[in-house]
Amino acid sequence: MADFDYDIIVVGAGHAGCEAASAAARLGSKTLLITMDMNTIGQMSCNPAVGGIAKGQIVREIDALGGQMGIVTDLSAIQFRMLNKSKGAAMWSPRSQSDRKQFIQQWIKRLTTTDNLYIWQDEVVRLLIDNQHNTQTIAGVETRLGIQFKARAVILTNGTFLSGLLHFGRTQIAGGRIAEKASVGLTEQLAAAGFISHRMKTGTPARLDKRSIDFAALQEQQGDVTEEKFSYLPKVKRELKQMSCYITYTNPTTHEILRKGLPDSPLYNGQIQSIGPRYCPSIETKIVTFADKDQHQLFLEPEGVDSSEYYVNGFSSSMPWQIQLEALHSVRGLEHCVMYRPGYAIEYDYFDPTQLHETLETKLIRNLFFAGQINGTTGYEEAAGQGIVAGINAHQNITDGKPFVLSRDESYIGVLIDDLTHKGVDEPYRMFTSRAEYRVLLRQDNADERLTTRSHELGLADTERYCLYISKQEAKQRLTDYLQSTSSATPAYRALLEQKGYAGSSAHGSLRDMLMRPNIELRDVIAIDSTLQEIVAALPDRRDEIIDSTEVDIKYSGYIARERMAADKLHRLDAIKIPANFRYNELQSLSTEARQKLTRLQPKTIGDASRIPGVSPNDISVLLVLMGR
Repeated sequence: MADFDYDIIVVGAGHAGCEAASAAARLGSKTLLITMDMNTIGQMSCNPAVGGIAKGQIVREIDALGGQMGIVTDLSAIQFRMLNKSKGAAMWSPRSQSDRKQFIQQWIKRLTTTDNLYIWQDEVVRLLIDNQHNTQTIAGVETRLGIQFKARAVILTNGTFLSGLLHFGRTQIAGGRIAEKASVGLTEQLAAAGFISHRMKTGTPARLDKRSIDFAALQEQQGDVTEEKFSYLPKVKRELKQMSCYITYTNPTTHEILRKGLPDSPLYNGQIQSIGPRYCPSIETKIVTFADKDQHQLFLEPEGVDSSEYYVNGFSSSMPWQIQLEALHSVRGLEHCVMYRPGYAIEYDYFDPTQLHETLETKLIRNLFFAGQINGTTGYEEAAGQGIVAGINAHQNITDGKPFVLSRDESYIGVLIDDLTHKGVDEPYRMFTSRAEYRVLLRQDNADERLTTRSHELGLADTERYCLYISKQEAKQRLTDYLQSTSSATPAYRALLEQKGYAGSSAHGSLRDMLMRPNIELRDVIAIDSTLQEIVAALPDRRDEIIDSTEVDIKYSGYIARERMAADKLHRLDAIKIPANFRYNELQSLSTEARQKLTRLQPKTIGDASRIPGVSPNDISVLLVLMGR
């Protein structure tokens, strides 16, 4: 280590820390990433997969912003699937199985070749804080080795390591992950500074030796045979061998074995008091909560091309290892399975995210940022989305730039951060499409259209990425113009209508009008139109992406327009400012709950106030009157 002064220090090299450090350094800030183990940078602590419902949209947004998660995922992918393809386009969500080791190696390669980015292996035990003029400002960190690093901004992305405690039945071991020690001291220091902290719990299942699994008895699930991926960059390809996942089910015998172990389960003997994820329950919670069910699905995921480990998705457990193994042996295909390591639960500290601004800077200490599970979230994607926003805003803060805030109609990342900072959490937060009011606007196919220009203006999305976005828009416009200006009243198109079940229907109108019909696809039209074929032949090498995106824009144009109107109304509320330290307690016309929550959270705008749970439309009307509206 040759230097001890940095612009930005990022603590923790998980998914939030990697994105934060990468973004800050690429924007031009001299950045130090501190991790307790360089060999676990970007570690997939739980299942070896990225994306899924709503999560896949977040990864595409990170990529559109110029982040790294989509690229790393594509380069380490061993299976890709587009979920919900049978539903509307707003619900399509990409998901990829990753080679766990390759995922880490790709992150290490990208971080160690990034200008302005330095890495130090050590543990941060204390924050350096300046107290001047009754204002607390971050000044750096101190490590376990006694080194003090100075910085103008610090981003904490500690994951599950803050006072982490692992539970294996009645056995408890301090740690942030299995075989990795916990981080102690930061919670106590932050609590002394006025921060409110709580405990959360998550868990992970056993890992099995593939040589002991009877795959012939399992249901195979292959990936999509397409070239689809996460990154919008054409040069990024999926290159690894593609692998299958497998499905099996628990049974009444499995459940009986698990019930036998409930007295030793930390979840049911009082050992664990913290809150766990409701949407991803442990297997013991499933058999108690859904006692009437005879089976639960288990999803076996490969850990990598050269790995013999399989992850048993759906069998998260903190039961004693003997109970876990006995229960697994009762499952079809796993009768002789050999366990590499058992599942376990982990409790850890997090901080109430309403203590943050929308930039993810803390309200109590200037230029201190929180990102990831420290804010009460769960999931790689949610952490990475916070990380890139924190990295951008840390840079913006120290360079006197404009705060970078994403709105709810602009991205799922915006929904995530708005929910955290205005509503807080009472269980580990996971993103779902249902959390977003504007799902048709926030599709996975148009993340580049929503975010690339904003990121390019910052300097994070580079010129190559921006030019690719512009060429895509120009290509879509050529397609749209032709479809809008060309009549469908020809024998060929009448024949297509009859073939698709519209016999006798009028063929008047444009090709764009014809595409509004539910079961007529743009590729159907291209197949019988020579001019369209010429236009498509001249498209860039992202032909399928451009065709699909154009078709979605046309078919959903009515819904898109309606959601845009609703979003514009929200923006009008966001434009009405509320004076700082407004005395809500003096307004008896507000409900008691509204007075309490508005006083505590001090929203900056009427729009912010409207998104706080417990603040009713009537309360908003009162505030609008008071603000002269």
